[in-house]
Amino acid sequence: MIRWVIFFTIYGVFSFYAFQAVKTSTKFGWIHWVFVIVSIIVFSNFVYQFTIGSESRVLTQGKSFALGFLITFMTFKMVIIPILLGEDIFRAIIGINDKFIASNNEFAIPSRRKFVSQVALGIAAIPMISLLYGMYKGKYNFRVLKYTLHFEDLPDAFDGYRLTQLSDIHSGSFDNPDKIKYAIDLVNEQESDCILFTGDLVNNMASEMLPWKDMFSKLQAKDGIYSVLGNHDYGDYVDWNSAEDKRQNLETLKQIQKEMGFQLLLNESTYLERDGRRLAIIGVENWGRGGFKKAGDLKKASENLSETDFKILMSHDPSHWEEVVLNDDTHYHLTLSGHTHGMQFGIEIPGWIKWSPVSWRYKYWAGIYKEKGQYINVNRGFGFLAYPGRVGIWPEITVIELKKGQAKV
Repeated sequence: MIRWVIFFTIYGVFSFYAFQAVKTSTKFGWIHWVFVIVSIIVFSNFVYQFTIGSESRVLTQGKSFALGFLITFMTFKMVIIPILLGEDIFRAIIGINDKFIASNNEFAIPSRRKFVSQVALGIAAIPMISLLYGMYKGKYNFRVLKYTLHFEDLPDAFDGYRLTQLSDIHSGSFDNPDKIKYAIDLVNEQESDCILFTGDLVNNMASEMLPWKDMFSKLQAKDGIYSVLGNHDYGDYVDWNSAEDKRQNLETLKQIQKEMGFQLLLNESTYLERDGRRLAIIGVENWGRGGFKKAGDLKKASENLSETDFKILMSHDPSHWEEVVLNDDTHYHLTLSGHTHGMQFGIEIPGWIKWSPVSWRYKYWAGIYKEKGQYINVNRGFGFLAYPGRVGIWPEITVIELKKGQAKV
């Protein structure tokens, strides 16, 4: 209860301050009322969705949209506040100067300037519109990102081999079948030799995948589709009635993957063979730094491999690569991860800038990285979670071509 009181107080202060900019910028009273009404609706819906509307911790679509609108409107207000606060400090200085230096009889603070309020509203509108766009269109703005990686010890038979990586489907968030069908068709159009899915099929429960199972069953690759589990696939964020219910949920999710044609690798490996040569695919269960599940067992997953095998590792969380894989005695040529989503928000201009707030937590958070002669690709994610949108960090389908030899400089 105390947390809600604190939250209400902060929201009220932010709303009151932002209202000053709206009030100063225009004399049309109906605009003032629209701002007030929208502020009340956004706050009330958020409180309803996270209290009366649902007793479960499960993040439903209703909760996601309530959170999305709250983030959007709060961002709008948070951008306005520093500008108005700066003006208030300036106004106070003028008032103090007039009273004690200019020797005016009365202490008076100048009125707010309409121009400053209009500038504040104009600047604040940019992130607000961006966040609304991210919720309306950005979350389905699928991009195919293609990379070519060179390896001197790649078996000749796999020179030019193409793989498609998907990650973080989060089917419980989907609300547009046509867009998902388009994305699946886009994956198949790549005509890669295999598809590798690096975890988080659902948000919380296996049942979230049922409406989409037939659609994802249409994914095709001649050498098969391989997958691992992500932290959300275990059902750890649900208040289950019993441990058996939780266990059964995981078993159901595994069965769904099997029925879709996914070969789930649970701390195990398999081989792709071509012209008498082979390439190892290794899949570990989720292993994440901090409070995330650490079910991944790299040693167990690799126990049947030869030191000379060319190895592609699927591990959901890139912190596993940073803290375990890179320090392992075994050389893993390419690791495929996801998990970060690129925070679904950031700025990317190829060859110039790549930034997201998630970079403050994850050193390897999106794209290709190379350390100690080993590569990792961190996929930005196919779906979305919590904030029901994407801004600047678009949903990703990765296509990687393996080439034999040294990279051309």
